[in-house]
Amino acid sequence: MKKWSAPATVLLSLYIPPGRPVSDVVNMLRQEASIAQNIKLKRTRDAVESAITSAIDRLVTINKVPETGLVMFCGQNFDTNEFKCYMFSPPEKVTVYFYRTDKQFHTEFLEDMVETSDVYGLLIVERDQGTIGLLRGSRIEVLDEEEGYVPGKHMMGGQSQRRIDRIIEELYHDFLKSFGEKVNSYFLPYLESGKLKGILLGGPGYAKKDFYDSDYLDYRLKKLILLPLVDIGYQGEAGLREMVMKSKDLLKNQKYVEIEDLIEELKYHMAKDDGLVVYGIEEVNKALSMGAVDKMIVYDEGRPELEKIAQEAEKYGTKVYIVGEEVPEAEWVRKTFGGLVGKLRYRV
Repeated sequence: MKKWSAPATVLLSLYIPPGRPVSDVVNMLRQEASIAQNIKLKRTRDAVESAITSAIDRLVTINKVPETGLVMFCGQNFDTNEFKCYMFSPPEKVTVYFYRTDKQFHTEFLEDMVETSDVYGLLIVERDQGTIGLLRGSRIEVLDEEEGYVPGKHMMGGQSQRRIDRIIEELYHDFLKSFGEKVNSYFLPYLESGKLKGILLGGPGYAKKDFYDSDYLDYRLKKLILLPLVDIGYQGEAGLREMVMKSKDLLKNQKYVEIEDLIEELKYHMAKDDGLVVYGIEEVNKALSMGAVDKMIVYDEGRPELEKIAQEAEKYGTKVYIVGEEVPEAEWVRKTFGGLVGKLRYRV
């Protein structure tokens, strides 16, 4: 699909995240079909209407968006006059709601899903809680959260105390074993497909070391654990983010870490007011034309003018990061800078 192109904006790309009502998307497409009737060139108008109609015809056949979302590409290849319309559920969860008719299909969101060079497993474990996650490109995803019941120490004394201690130890062992089995079920498919490059293991106390020292994990996964183990104070997504940033020396050239570091760098230069932060379409374009923009963050919300700047920036050797709501501080970029901000090599 990436190779298809058209002389006009007639190729439809649609990404629907899970939870979005199908009826809302169909209504949006019907509105777009009404707008398309105003296109002056008949060939272009017919091609856009055909793409939108084909998309609607497929969407009305389903009741609910699948767990990983939906992706749709519809349009005519003007070189061969071939018309195709594909609707499918992708291998990873769609995180953006995106619609566009353009001169090419927007496959970039799918390309992030099939990257095989930077997938890391993330594990946080304590006495009776655990989080399983995945770091892929700029996204941290919580795969599962496990909770057990392991009571604290009792002070009864004598044989009763020893019996209760044994029961607590058994419950603790059972929880770690159950957690390990769940980790194996999630991570082994990534390992066997060659995508899993490493595993971060952290937690607030001694449970992470007990988990690492024992045989709760498949031996192949255990070999991928990156040392040292990480002291983490939280479970869930907040804990996974903390663990990744504490382990950034182990994750060099990893997109999520690079984006978070750049955001911290931007905040530092803003606080110093040293003139090394640039934002606004006109100001960024001017700095780009001078070759002054070192790195740039673009918040992806389907704005063609921002996409054009991102494409132009790469011609000047600028490192461009396209971010969405999956990056924790992306909303800060959108609200503070209108979705576009760069760090300069020198003041202009």
